[in-house]
Amino acid sequence: MATTSTDWPDRYYDIDQILEKPGPRTDPDFLAGDGVKEFLRTKAKILVIGAGGLGCEILANLALTGFKDIHVIDMDTIDISNLNRQFLFRPKDVGRPKAIVAAEFIMNRVPGVQVTPYYGKIQDKGDDYYLQFNLVICGLDSVEARRWMSATLVNLVDPENPESLKPLIDGGTEGFRGQARVILPTITSCYECSLDMLNKPTAFPICTIANTPRQPEHCIEWASVLEWPRIHGPDKKLDNDDPEHITWLYNLASARAKEFNIEGVTWSLTQGVVKNIIPAIASTNAIIAASCCNEAFKIATSSAAFLNNYFMLIGTDGVYSYTFEHEKRDDCPVCGGSSLDLPISSEMTVEQLIELLIERQDVQIKKPSLSSDSTQIYLQAPPDLEAATRPNLTKKVQDLVAAGGEITVTSRSLPFSLSLRISYT
Repeated sequence: MATTSTDWPDRYYDIDQILEKPGPRTDPDFLAGDGVKEFLRTKAKILVIGAGGLGCEILANLALTGFKDIHVIDMDTIDISNLNRQFLFRPKDVGRPKAIVAAEFIMNRVPGVQVTPYYGKIQDKGDDYYLQFNLVICGLDSVEARRWMSATLVNLVDPENPESLKPLIDGGTEGFRGQARVILPTITSCYECSLDMLNKPTAFPICTIANTPRQPEHCIEWASVLEWPRIHGPDKKLDNDDPEHITWLYNLASARAKEFNIEGVTWSLTQGVVKNIIPAIASTNAIIAASCCNEAFKIATSSAAFLNNYFMLIGTDGVYSYTFEHEKRDDCPVCGGSSLDLPISSEMTVEQLIELLIERQDVQIKKPSLSSDSTQIYLQAPPDLEAATRPNLTKKVQDLVAAGGEITVTSRSLPFSLSLRISYT
């Protein structure tokens, strides 16, 4: 039988002990008593991005902490492989949108909480949508989505309107490792400032995967990078979330592995290599979600000082955690406001510059388009402009941009542009 709010009179008893009186680390603006309870439970509006392993934990924690108006965005549907760690879902939910099922589960189990789901992409929503929230929590497994969300919240800040600053709490896990951080847009370092902390994606040389594979991953990369476009042509894109596409790659990679006496190609490994998946650990998700929600509670109530600004969990050898302040980058394209100085060889071509921008740890822009004040150097889209600017790929950069000149770099996946100040060596 479902519970009602009257069946659970002491639901927030322990939370109320924190809210009813100041503590040793209480913010000077803390309004102890009914005022802060009313804000938390009737006025605070919070957005959760992602309803996967981390998002499920975050949603449950928020509801049980006292937040009553929660919104959640997720673009995925439930797969049977999610059920071992995304505990809001059941076998009957397979195929349904994660955001919708998660919202239904929370509202059924925690009466009085309103969870509003959106099944779609964060890019579908405009500025007015994000301005309605008091704070945002990201529980994502995508670096690009985090970059987009961080940059969007920075761009929302209006110095004349303090309400336009929306704190961002970002959580992430990789196996037994995890992190939680608090980002105050334009005040603390943003997500873009810390790109160089990310592990560089594993890349295999084309010559190895094409001619001398030695690992099961080489066979899978051969199937996805070389054989898929060769057999299916440029018009049919590989869908990493389509089980039929993954099965096709698995069968081809298995045959390749057998030819070279390589063991270890499995369906799950195929999916992991293609999607760059690191196995999720439920306990890590629980710890990081708890940290994120703890920071959300502190920010919403001013009952204690919030994190400044980075928490790391290392669970590979025992359990170890530490905090530190990640400083802003002066040359950050999102919150720094200045150009990035980029010395390059005078012999470097435009194509080589694009490869450098993709590989460089503090830039990491996929499919960048380049332009200067005087010319369109290379544009990835639309097709007509790509074809028109394609001859520039083989030209030297110094033939198009003088020393000290600036190149503007844009990408369809990111809501900001990067300004490069070029010098030659």
